[in-house]
Amino acid sequence: MINKNAYLIENLLNPEKAPTRDGYGRGLVEAGEKDPRVVVLCADLTESTRSHWFAEKFPERFIQVGVAEQNMATLAAGLANYGKIPFISSYATFSPGRNNEQIRTTISLNNVPVKICGAHAGISVGPDGATHQALEDIALMRVQPRMTVVVPCDAVEAKKATAAIAARPGPGYIRVGREKSWVFTTEKTPFEISKAILLRDGKDAAIIGCGMLLYNALLAAEELSKEGIDVMVVNSHTVKPIDAEAVVSAAKKTGAVVSVEEHQVAGGLGSAVAEVLAKNYPVPQEFIGTQDRFGESGEAEELIEAFSMSVSHIKNAILKVLKRK
Repeated sequence: MINKNAYLIENLLNPEKAPTRDGYGRGLVEAGEKDPRVVVLCADLTESTRSHWFAEKFPERFIQVGVAEQNMATLAAGLANYGKIPFISSYATFSPGRNNEQIRTTISLNNVPVKICGAHAGISVGPDGATHQALEDIALMRVQPRMTVVVPCDAVEAKKATAAIAARPGPGYIRVGREKSWVFTTEKTPFEISKAILLRDGKDAAIIGCGMLLYNALLAAEELSKEGIDVMVVNSHTVKPIDAEAVVSAAKKTGAVVSVEEHQVAGGLGSAVAEVLAKNYPVPQEFIGTQDRFGESGEAEELIEAFSMSVSHIKNAILKVLKRK
């Protein structure tokens, strides 16, 4: 685990906002500048996924596939077999949602370096509703052998994650969101795939989370500190391969864990954390995430509240897990 919690912005109560998909788009351009093998494919959602920035700079390395996610996956696998590093971009409900079989058979099974971007993921997609709110995508990708799974916490980290996953051998999945979310890390914040980051130290309980909800976790920890409860916050941006050493270290120091993610509690980060703890150092764990239900239409903030992922819900989960120590 990278232990450098001084890398957060100075004023956590007044951060700027930007969608993590912006970080993905900028990361694509950076990856393309570094490596001419990087190519980008999109399923008719070029501007929505921010892959249009790559298309504008490298038009000869961009392919508009159209509304054909299964074809996009297999085409990318072919390109990868001939030495390219393809990124495929679409909404997460469609990729990996619709083309999971093609990803499994042509990408993961063949261990080729296709990178899948699932955009507009999570409940925070908002008014588009259940059909477009991917809440199962981490689970789908995590169970595929050889697949790296990364869920950036903000736009700055998303840019770093995109460049890092481009350079990593084998297939990879990166999950980004539509709505503007809080930017609370900086350009100096370290990022390394499979190395969790200690955002805040603590001794009473540990929050292990990924994605935009980590900001709520930090606010919850700050509020609880005023009540004399010292909460650690760990950014487990890489869900697979998870930083097992960091998870065990947090459990040993605090004796209680709360997992936080904008995803079904079954099969996502919380499940990955529970597997590590069960095998190495069992402690009480509570789960913040979607509780076995589909999404619905609404504004992002009201949905986060309605689906029990707000600051108050994270605080209550901490208080609950402390009673189980």
